[in-house]
Amino acid sequence: MVESIITPAEVISLAFSDGGYLPADAIAEVDIVAATERWVRPVVGQMLLEKILAGDYAELKSDYVAPAVALYTRFLVQPRLNVATNALGLSAPATSSLKAADKVAREELQRALKIRARTALRLLSEHLEQNREQYAEYNPSENILNRCTCDGGFVQIY
Repeated sequence: MVESIITPAEVISLAFSDGGYLPADAIAEVDIVAATERWVRPVVGQMLLEKILAGDYAELKSDYVAPAVALYTRFLVQPRLNVATNALGLSAPATSSLKAADKVAREELQRALKIRARTALRLLSEHLEQNREQYAEYNPSENILNRCTCDGGFVQIY
């Protein structure tokens, strides 16, 4: 299996600041890898990502890459956390003190998570662009945000 760039505990620490308890095993390694491949690799490029995985550029990883990966991982897993799957199918969690959030609240949370994740990814991209001489493996032509963005439901291609 492909190595994940951060641990499930780091995802929880960085992206779940809501105050509730969430065990680290709620986040699978495959979730982190999927978020990294889907959203972060297209910005940093494969070569730079491999160097970060190898332990190079610790400050870039901690300040920019890890937050983006964590926030996109949460964005990816949040719908799964909103429900429970078992042998009887899909159900909404319910306890005597809490009730499942309604559809509007779930949609608002997803929008907010997407904005936070997208902001972290843009900060990463801007940092790479402003400091490209520090990262020999970074190729600006591989950064998808230098060619295409989605803002307000519009796809912009340059």
